Amino acid sequence: MKPELVLEKTLRKSFIFNILIICVKLISGIIGNSFALLADAVESASDVVASAIVWLGARWAARPADDNHPYGHGRAESLITFVVVLMLVLSSITIVYHSISNIQKPQQAPEKWTIGVVLLVIVAKESAYRFIYKITDQLNSTSGKSEAWHHRSDAITSLSTLIGVTIAVAAGGKWVIADEIAAMVAAGFILYNAYKLFRPALSEVLDEHVHHQLEDDIRKISKGVDGVLDTEKCHIRKAGLSYFVDLHAIVDGEISVREGHEIAHRLKDVLMNEIPSISNVLIHVEPFEVKKSQK
Repeated sequence: MKPELVLEKTLRKSFIFNILIICVKLISGIIGNSFALLADAVESASDVVASAIVWLGARWAARPADDNHPYGHGRAESLITFVVVLMLVLSSITIVYHSISNIQKPQQAPEKWTIGVVLLVIVAKESAYRFIYKITDQLNSTSGKSEAWHHRSDAITSLSTLIGVTIAVAAGGKWVIADEIAAMVAAGFILYNAYKLFRPALSEVLDEHVHHQLEDDIRKISKGVDGVLDTEKCHIRKAGLSYFVDLHAIVDGEISVREGHEIAHRLKDVLMNEIPSISNVLIHVEPFEVKKSQK
């Protein structure tokens, strides 16, 4: 199955999973008299919106190249990641705002069984993170990874809810505000995760030189191609799940233009066959005067 289809299928499952989690939190919060769970459900609702955005973004990024987009639509992945990061930041701000507001109001301890519900939510969310991250890491999808981290951030928020609900149930009284304090701590972790997602997406948009291992592989493979004496410049750009390479190949300066052209095509075919994630290679032939160098 094509990487784009694998990513889309994974994100579709994530979307459905988030819907189920919200329903569990919302119903449990209402019946169990737990404002922390209700607030957690509201935070999870942002996950659903983010999942929908990422899902649509993945479908957009998978569109083939056209006259207006000769390099394809892969950069849509980075743009979608920025949207998800913004939603993470807004979620953390919302959590802090409501926590501060609720601390100033009298509250009633939640039902004991809500502790078990939060535990199940945490396990489910962390499992979703590991499942999605494993797949999207293999695909090297920035938006897919952001979706996975969104699950982990939700698990962190639920962990703070668990701490707060447990203290509120066990201690009661003035300790009912413990869940609000823990929620604010979790908001800090969510902001940190937002930065971890934002940085690589920004790097991709700015075409930063960060693909060192891929560059080493390209140079190593190139030297094994008949007619290629060495390589010089190697510039790599990432767009979605694909890479675009600009490579300077050094060949014998005494050969004809036609021979140099054939070597370049042979090198391009070998690189794209050996490294399927490379969408295109632009090769510039550099002459090397073998006879003069040996004098």
